[in-house]
Amino acid sequence: MNLVGIGYDIHPFASPEAQRKLVLGGVEIAHPVGLDGHSDADVLCHAIADAMLGAIGEADIGHHFPNTDASIRGISSLEIVRRSVQFVAEQGGRIVNIDSTLIAEEPKIGPHLTAMRAHLAAALGIEPRRVGIKATTNERLGSLGRKEGIAAMAVVSVEMA
Repeated sequence: MNLVGIGYDIHPFASPEAQRKLVLGGVEIAHPVGLDGHSDADVLCHAIADAMLGAIGEADIGHHFPNTDASIRGISSLEIVRRSVQFVAEQGGRIVNIDSTLIAEEPKIGPHLTAMRAHLAAALGIEPRRVGIKATTNERLGSLGRKEGIAAMAVVSVEMA
């Protein structure tokens, strides 16, 4: 049996004074500001983790990795992905593939796609060719269009034993 899950996440950019690094798909990207969040605020990883958890009927990452838990402050979102893969495996499933989209006016995502796919594939335990990542802008509309943050959507296919 194959199951499908969908995930979405959005984070605002942090203030420059916060000196946060921008991390997307497990890759640090040179940018004047990073995203605000309890973890490293990697929206792509968060959307993928939520999609995996949703596919197996689990609660979202806010339940499993609450922003009130000081022990995971600053956690790498790739670790959230790895732990979510473990939740899937504990239910007898394995990740088949993911497809995702980053929504950002900036920075340019294209130069980082190969590295993102490699990092995510390693965390997911699948081949890089099974990790789809696309990028688009919000055509200058809304908060994302005003460059106030970045969002991501993801769909995952899980094969159950």
